[in-house]
Amino acid sequence: MNRIDELFKNKKNILNIYFTAGFPELKDTVKILEALEKAGADLVEIGMPYSDPVADGPTIQESNQKALENGMTIAELFKQLEGIREKVSLPIVLMGYVNPVLQYGAEKFVKKCAEIGIDGTILPDLPAPEFQEELKDVYEQNGLRNIFLITPQTSEERIRQIDELSKGFVYMVSSNSITGAKSGLAEKQVAYFEKIEKLKLKNPKLIGFGISNNETFSIACKYAEGAIIGSAFIKLLNQSKDIEKDIITFVKEVKGL
Repeated sequence: MNRIDELFKNKKNILNIYFTAGFPELKDTVKILEALEKAGADLVEIGMPYSDPVADGPTIQESNQKALENGMTIAELFKQLEGIREKVSLPIVLMGYVNPVLQYGAEKFVKKCAEIGIDGTILPDLPAPEFQEELKDVYEQNGLRNIFLITPQTSEERIRQIDELSKGFVYMVSSNSITGAKSGLAEKQVAYFEKIEKLKLKNPKLIGFGISNNETFSIACKYAEGAIIGSAFIKLLNQSKDIEKDIITFVKEVKGL
């Protein structure tokens, strides 16, 4: 069974941590993954850096730029992740934009993900119909999950379509802003969570954007199976003098352990 499916089958209050591959330093990827598993993160989303990450705010944009300057590419990331399943057992999702994946070769990319032990992808600018027509079969053949995003602006009809097409989980964007734009969750965001809860989707949900600490994580977990933290974790990495120690402290504080 896919590790994402296994995780959601047995667990609630799931903490998904995002970080950008090749940041702060090119070779930090595996060290950060190992520290996250040791700290008790449940799921990890590794960002494939891109020069124009349109859904991301300044913090993640800057980490993308630094990673690119460090020399991170999809090919380099795959090289770094060779043998990762001998070191890390938690589910791993690659997040990025479709243009670099197409340049690498979409089918080649999916097969390489499966070979290394990647469990899924998040490609925000890949339209669902295009995925269904061109990539769904190769994803299924390789046991990979592609995660789709819904926002407060997504119509109920489209949410139903995405839920039907999805496997793994649905990524609930908490607001229409970019990542890291706001801290905390407003009443209108909670109203949106309640609206989605009433739809009784067949897939589990994780809430992202605006989640940064135990308070916001706990609120999100009332309305979904867990939450995603990105910008707050990138800020931690940028400031850290002892990455492993700081990651363990961060994860435990968010989970309230």
